[in-house]
Amino acid sequence: MSLELTAPTPEEPSVADDGTWLECIECGAQFAPFEDVRYTCDDCDGLLEVRYATPPTWDDFDGRGVWRYNAALPFEEGVSLPEGATPLHEVPRLEAAIGVETLRIKHEGMNPTGSFKDRGMTVGVRVAKELGVGRLACASTGNTSAALAAYGARGGMETLVLLPSGKVAAGKIAQAALHDARILEVDGNFDSCLDIVQDLAARGEVYLLNSLNPFRLEGQKTIGLEILEEFHEDYGTYPDRIVLPVGNAGNTSALYKAFRELVQSGALDADEVPKLTGVQAEGAAPMVEAVENGWDDTKRWDDVETKATAIRIGNPVNAPKALPGIRETGGTAVSVSDEEITEAQRDLAAEGVGVEPASAASVAGLRKLRNEGVVGEDEQVVCLTTGHLLKDPDAAFEAGDDPEPVPNDTDAVLDHLAE
Repeated sequence: MSLELTAPTPEEPSVADDGTWLECIECGAQFAPFEDVRYTCDDCDGLLEVRYATPPTWDDFDGRGVWRYNAALPFEEGVSLPEGATPLHEVPRLEAAIGVETLRIKHEGMNPTGSFKDRGMTVGVRVAKELGVGRLACASTGNTSAALAAYGARGGMETLVLLPSGKVAAGKIAQAALHDARILEVDGNFDSCLDIVQDLAARGEVYLLNSLNPFRLEGQKTIGLEILEEFHEDYGTYPDRIVLPVGNAGNTSALYKAFRELVQSGALDADEVPKLTGVQAEGAAPMVEAVENGWDDTKRWDDVETKATAIRIGNPVNAPKALPGIRETGGTAVSVSDEEITEAQRDLAAEGVGVEPASAASVAGLRKLRNEGVVGEDEQVVCLTTGHLLKDPDAAFEAGDDPEPVPNDTDAVLDHLAE
């Protein structure tokens, strides 16, 4: 199987361009990377991966941010704002409360548009320029649209985003609008939007930059490379487990791909790879269902609902890549309630780490798995938080403390504080 953790480095085929090509994870068909626009396999419609003849080692990396890792990417540089180099926060009180040896928070909300999606767009928009396409497009629960609009604007390209009507946080719509994207609100959920965008892409009307596009995941895999490098610098080892929110399962797929390539190059031993652990909201948990039932793919949930809008997705397109990543690394998946997500969001805020609800799902999931004994007290864990607090200001306001009205008088303020 091409997605095994210990699969050898693939042989370079004749279709490769400077050691890079596309390969189907289902049937193994191989394609030139930049000759034609292609999202899935021509032969079987399976998902594609970007493959490299020479996977990188740690010595190949230099610089800062996403493009520090250009030896692991299709180009030397991309359309950049710049992105990456996000903090790996210490959270000592939360670490003690959950009861693990080490807990660090990888805060992807500190990217230019406030989410991890910027990592994928710096690569994806660069590929779009290489292919010579005009109009970029995505379906989005919000963060993808903000990132695509910003990077499309940076690249001087037309951008179209489709959003589920009434289901996207205002902060995210505002970003896409200000960056001059054309916004279409669809009377349906995210998966309906993605169906339409895929149809538009199939007709040649747009270049699709959802995570179905294999080049998007190349940028996102740098999250895993940063986590391993910074954690190793601080502790001299790698984390036992990485816990991350799951919507379309792109990050799970991307991190697993990064780790496979490091194993191929000999930079990482297979037993050093962290356990990938996915967390979904109870109202949108097809990946958890698939893990629990041992399925190779998910079954589509047509009705999904959660306050964690960024992961309100019922048909995760990257599941065939992500499920092997969870299983091959010894990880698992768990669902959490909206109440547990809000509690985790407050706990992170108490440590000064401000995230949107979907981001906090990772911490809520870790707490649940620790309470169930799945995660041990001796584990060193990194939780990925994917979006900034201000992505969803309404949810932040609801989770936080209410303002307290006081008179316009200093003594009255002091009296109020003393009550």
